[in-house]
Amino acid sequence: MINALRGMKDLTLEESERFVHIVTTAITIAKRYGYGYIETPILEETKLFKRSVGESSDIVGKEMYQFQDKGGNDVCMRPEGTAGVVRAFVQAKFDRQQSAKFKFYYYGAMFRYERPQKGRLREFHQFGCESFGEASVYEDFTIIQMIGDIFKALGIGYKLQINSLGCPECMPQYRERLINFLTECQEELCEDCNRRVTTNPIRVLDCKNEKCQSLLVNSPKLIKNLCDNCDSDFKKLVRLLESENIEYQIDTNLVRGLDYYNKTAFEFVSDNIGSQSAIAGGGRYDKLVEFLDGKPTPAVGFALGIERIMELVQMPTKEREGYYLGAMDEEAIDTLFPLASKKRKTDKVTLEYSPKKLKAHLKGADKVNARYCAVIGEDELNNGTIWIKDLVKKEETTISIDKF
Repeated sequence: MINALRGMKDLTLEESERFVHIVTTAITIAKRYGYGYIETPILEETKLFKRSVGESSDIVGKEMYQFQDKGGNDVCMRPEGTAGVVRAFVQAKFDRQQSAKFKFYYYGAMFRYERPQKGRLREFHQFGCESFGEASVYEDFTIIQMIGDIFKALGIGYKLQINSLGCPECMPQYRERLINFLTECQEELCEDCNRRVTTNPIRVLDCKNEKCQSLLVNSPKLIKNLCDNCDSDFKKLVRLLESENIEYQIDTNLVRGLDYYNKTAFEFVSDNIGSQSAIAGGGRYDKLVEFLDGKPTPAVGFALGIERIMELVQMPTKEREGYYLGAMDEEAIDTLFPLASKKRKTDKVTLEYSPKKLKAHLKGADKVNARYCAVIGEDELNNGTIWIKDLVKKEETTISIDKF
């Protein structure tokens, strides 16, 4: 028997229904906020992610499914969604419409080669939104508000964590202060953090090693080193959250795992999915369009991990719907077949091809959660009628086939 690869999983039956419910709920809410659908390829040039996510990130350094295709091109399976959307944005020359604003939502498979665990697979799925052309912190808040609406609709509890990552004006000075601090305790840092001190010291703040985290308690905090503009925006975001009674925590070590973020960064976390607690995250990335050869364009976005929230989602009560059609006589199948075709123009229909007794047909209707069980036996066939039972009201009747 051939099995699915490790870290890659089939979605069937109840899991697939839960997946579709999450996606359709998120799409419905994203549309209310003015977002339209975008689809980007799963396979992209590797340099797209090296330039956007950052070569010093764990994603690029350790986790990408990267290979040469038959044409000798260096390609990889997308490890996240934002870079591809930005590449599409620039390629379509939307960045040249400087007065316009663009809002896109997407969903699909992402790939990272890492140790599979609960809520984290090598092939996983994300739903995300990207907003281009709006520099106001009100848009940052609106994105956070939208995610909250999605989780509320799905019945998921969460905690919101926020931070500011500054901008090119205040980040260099903070970076120097952080390097000086990390250099003094470098011997006690883990191997990855020792490498990050010289490549990208901000990544040290994201380390999950407990010893590294204990050392960072006394590290300089970025929100204490913001320029006036970044400080003003962050305080405005806090005021907006408080005005809408949205609970939040300021996490000074929250830097996200990607290099393109600036200013606002946020994560939605849950205590109910094991050690990997983030269920959604995002922030502002005002320089990424420019990094990918576009014209300077402010942008902000997020992604939520569908597998991470699957077990947390409260599914709506599944009501009975549609028809189950069955025959008690072989000859009745030919009569039922065109009826099923006509009914499918307006209703969900399940047609049983094998003749069975009435009791078996009623069980079959239960299995597919049909509202009505409609059966033709010998008497019905001779009289041009069909027997119907409403499985909700528990009422039954016999009507003409023409009326049905």
